[in-house]
Amino acid sequence: MSDSLLVVEALTHRYGERTALSNVSFQVAKGEIFGLLGPNGGGKTTLFRVLSTLVAPSEGSVRMFGIDVVREQGEIRRRIGVVFQSPSLDRKLTVLENLRHQGHLYNLRGQELQSRIDQLLSRFGMADRKGDLVETLSGGQRRRVELAKGLLHKPQVLLLDEPSTGLDPRVRRELSDYLERLRDEDGMTILLTTHLMEEADRCDRLAILDRGQLVALSTPRELKEQIGGDVISVETRQPQPLAEQISKRFGIEARVLDGSVRVERTNGHKFITELVEAFPGQIDAISIHKPTLEDVFIHRTGRRFEEAQA
Repeated sequence: MSDSLLVVEALTHRYGERTALSNVSFQVAKGEIFGLLGPNGGGKTTLFRVLSTLVAPSEGSVRMFGIDVVREQGEIRRRIGVVFQSPSLDRKLTVLENLRHQGHLYNLRGQELQSRIDQLLSRFGMADRKGDLVETLSGGQRRRVELAKGLLHKPQVLLLDEPSTGLDPRVRRELSDYLERLRDEDGMTILLTTHLMEEADRCDRLAILDRGQLVALSTPRELKEQIGGDVISVETRQPQPLAEQISKRFGIEARVLDGSVRVERTNGHKFITELVEAFPGQIDAISIHKPTLEDVFIHRTGRRFEEAQA
């Protein structure tokens, strides 16, 4: 990818004997929203900490803007904005006071700082709340202020760790809208971690992580198209024998998942008829749906996303 702003090569990180990341490689282009999707413990938080210069990897390399992230931490930090999963606002200060203190850390002062604060609060619909204490704001409003804080020094890359945590679906969609505006209007490059399928679906490209490994990398649409058809779930009293019979009869993979038989097949609506006719009396119920990112995870790992988080 010739216009890559971020290049991660053969990245490995260990905590003692435990390997949190194993030989992970990918690139992020300038001006795209790139998602790191994975269950808890999948490695995405460790990767986020490496990218935000908080952790030096055990092996491999990370270059951002053509600069080594480990060797040039100070330069990287000046050029990125970071919004962590844990709230970083002082609840006992006002919105304006929080942003002023953040600006001072980047040597912003006076009218330049005030203009930047006013611009961001207006963009995120918080101009009328700048004098309010943070503790009086809703979760969604605090997240908007966190975004403003991360963007105050005009970073070239915005890193977001689980940005929708604790937000209701409406506010999640609103947050995604804000991020798309930053990409479209400012050319901002955004990298976020998430375990939410709906949030991942709105990214331009996704890296799916599981057990420290990169198991899939592409656009959400292309990942779902790789499933190769519709997803069919069959309810039956004897799932394993039926799965083996389906595989033998039709020459396709049928796997048992949560007590149901799961099959991926093109023209699934036609195949359902063939299934019912081939195994009369063995099928209690049958359903079909178009592939989702959850199905992509199952296809690549053999288990559900929720099981991976347990």
